[in-house]
Amino acid sequence: MKLFIRLLTTAFWLLLSLGSGIVLAVVGAALYFAPGLPDVHQLQNYELQTPLRVYTDDGKLIGEYGEERRMPISFDEIPKPLVNALLAAEDANFYNHPGVDPKGLLRAAVELASSGDIQSGGSTITMQVARNYLLTLDQTFTRKIREILLALQMEQIMSKQDILELYVNKIYLGHRSYGVAAAANTYYGKPLVDLTLPQYAMIAGLPKAPSTFNPLTNPERALIRRNWILYRMRQLGSIDQTAYEAAVKAPITASRHVAQAEVDAPYVAEMARSYAVERFGDKAYTDNIRITTTLDSRYQTEARDALVQGLIDYDTRHGWRGPEQKDVPPSLVEAQDRTERQGLEEELSESPEVMQTARQAAQSSQASIEGIDGDVSNWLKVLERTPDYGPLKPAIVVSTDGQQMRVLDADGKVVTLDWDGLKWARVYHSAKWRGDVPANAAAIASRGDLVRILKSGDHWRLSQRPGAEGAIVVLDPNTGAIEALQGGFSFAASKFNRAIQAQRQVGSNFKPFVYLAALQEGGMTAATIINDAPVVMSQVSGDDWRPENAERRFQGPTRLRVGLYTSRNLVTIRVLQSLGLDNALNFLERFGFSRDRLPHGLSLALGSASLTPLEIANAYAVLANGGFQVAPWYIEKVTQGSENTVVEEANPLVACRDCAPDATQTEVDGEPRRIAPRVVDPDALYILRSILRDVIEHGTGRAALSLNRSDIVGKTGTTNDQRDAWFSGFNNSLVTTVWVGKDDNSTTAEYGAQAALPIWKAFMGPALKGTPEVIPEAPENIVQVRIDPDTGKRLHDDQPGGISEIFRKQNVPDYQPRGVQPEVEDESGSQGTGTYEAIF
Repeated sequence: MKLFIRLLTTAFWLLLSLGSGIVLAVVGAALYFAPGLPDVHQLQNYELQTPLRVYTDDGKLIGEYGEERRMPISFDEIPKPLVNALLAAEDANFYNHPGVDPKGLLRAAVELASSGDIQSGGSTITMQVARNYLLTLDQTFTRKIREILLALQMEQIMSKQDILELYVNKIYLGHRSYGVAAAANTYYGKPLVDLTLPQYAMIAGLPKAPSTFNPLTNPERALIRRNWILYRMRQLGSIDQTAYEAAVKAPITASRHVAQAEVDAPYVAEMARSYAVERFGDKAYTDNIRITTTLDSRYQTEARDALVQGLIDYDTRHGWRGPEQKDVPPSLVEAQDRTERQGLEEELSESPEVMQTARQAAQSSQASIEGIDGDVSNWLKVLERTPDYGPLKPAIVVSTDGQQMRVLDADGKVVTLDWDGLKWARVYHSAKWRGDVPANAAAIASRGDLVRILKSGDHWRLSQRPGAEGAIVVLDPNTGAIEALQGGFSFAASKFNRAIQAQRQVGSNFKPFVYLAALQEGGMTAATIINDAPVVMSQVSGDDWRPENAERRFQGPTRLRVGLYTSRNLVTIRVLQSLGLDNALNFLERFGFSRDRLPHGLSLALGSASLTPLEIANAYAVLANGGFQVAPWYIEKVTQGSENTVVEEANPLVACRDCAPDATQTEVDGEPRRIAPRVVDPDALYILRSILRDVIEHGTGRAALSLNRSDIVGKTGTTNDQRDAWFSGFNNSLVTTVWVGKDDNSTTAEYGAQAALPIWKAFMGPALKGTPEVIPEAPENIVQVRIDPDTGKRLHDDQPGGISEIFRKQNVPDYQPRGVQPEVEDESGSQGTGTYEAIF
């Protein structure tokens, strides 16, 4: 008995000594490390790194940039099942401990003593927050001590809710996702609140090892980890048996989701990203920069759809160039990652039932593709890493049978393409030559070929990335704001922004500016007679230049109006000759054109200048707004930080037709705006606009008549060998320029009216739907008189026939001698009877 008491006494003093030693060690550690510890109070106002986001004018997301995808949320926004799953996975005693868990620390100490390394960490959620926000991530003993001390301090000044909020917003969860809200978007493409219990458990399994337990890269391990968390949740009483059994049987539903843009405008988003980096440096990606652009979400969607469909239609007209990749093998022998395989059995050794349900779920979640012989794992992997090109989806041919083709898509579904979706695929030989209609599906592609498919109504059809590219730019002519811009068929296929980077010859799209110079500066009128006849000009090179009209015919004496709306090259050259090159270049600078980039020769008249679609659209904006020199812009506002502090806001020059000539300011949407300088005489501009309406009524733009609007005007353009196709057109509220061409500058084999105008129509029709037609009123200085269409001379009141034309009062032509009998032009431009009046 005495021995027992002696042993008990000894044990008591040993425990007391050990406890005292631990207390002294903790106190000593606190005294030693405290001076160098970060201030935990900074966590109370901590600003998380938040990526750059770009929006339309109406607040819809078009782009997100930054290494850390993050969507900060408050504690109240964390779903309760996710909280329970995180606690089951990381810290079941979170609400009860003071910041550290003695059991966890003891386990970590044993690991350190036995292996010299801390493996499990023994970290509570509070300790993880301390590490993630205030310390480095190296696994050292001194860092662990700091982590413990900081966790104890945090629990004194912060609530458990605040700590958990910091935790869920900071943790790295794989694939650039930081925080649970970003992970929900990355893996499931949904808001956090819309996920299911198995999906919450899957996310809760990621903090421990975001790569090892990732459902995209390691689905088997991720499934086991998820089910273990569900098992722990049942043990802890946060779910019942019924919920547990249903959840562990659920298959893996994670798939890769990029940041979901609400509006597809990647070219403008990239423009904004580039600007932000130039303005803010690397902080652009971390300091919660928000850029609001001038894009109208509806116009942008309609413009993009019009361009994409127009290029697909163009491509369909020119034939099938063959599969994107030939004969993809269905399976490949790949080395197994043994490291990942090790530990699968160990992971759940404590719970055989979890292992069993995990295996069953893994088996049931395997994609079963009926009707395909052989292993197709490699096909699915190839499709997974092959991007969509706009609406074009990658697919691999499974089989062909007569006039049907079966293909496997990236979702593991087999799609049947009927003959209506295949028969267009005549073999492409050149832009001007394609083969006959294929005999059957086998003549188009074979099993294992990678192709593209396109949804057309309720059916799928064969497609391919178009051989031509294009761009569309939509401006508000009154402010210069870019309301829509698409720089190519697909940003995923090519990041080259043709709207602002492609300098292409503009052809006849440039002619209106030469004619306007003649009307304003050259003393010409719409009735001035110019000879449409051959001309031979010597060049510095010694060669002769023999320009021709598109159809290689000449009309002889031609009125200026007819010369423009029928796009007569020889008429335009003689107009420029009469005006003088220097005078023309001086005038053209008023439209934003750089003199240095314009040809200093008569080829300027034919549009030999190489300009971007944005430059052309901006020049047409001056024609549309009454002659005011606006400039294109696209950034409405830039804010920074959690308080969204405005660091930049646009104040563009604007057009004001109704303002007094000496006015310098006006109001736009209640905001004061500076008035842009007026650079074009409104009388000359009114006459030009009337001629451009004739392009629609009687010229190369006649297809636009189907829009049934009298207020739209425009001009086509086609360059040598049909390398570039253009159409630019406008009314008072919208200017739109479309370019179609090939990046290698080879021929498209189509004119502007064939390739570009349909795209312009497809956008302008929906964009202007429901808007009133507004036709500018004639300026006071404009008069209308009858003239002889052959001579351009004014007719006496008692002389019959002739046509009506508009002039500035000071430019009304002389009377025609009474002895000359005038004739009347019909709407086709040939001589005939009746009367034709100018549109304006």
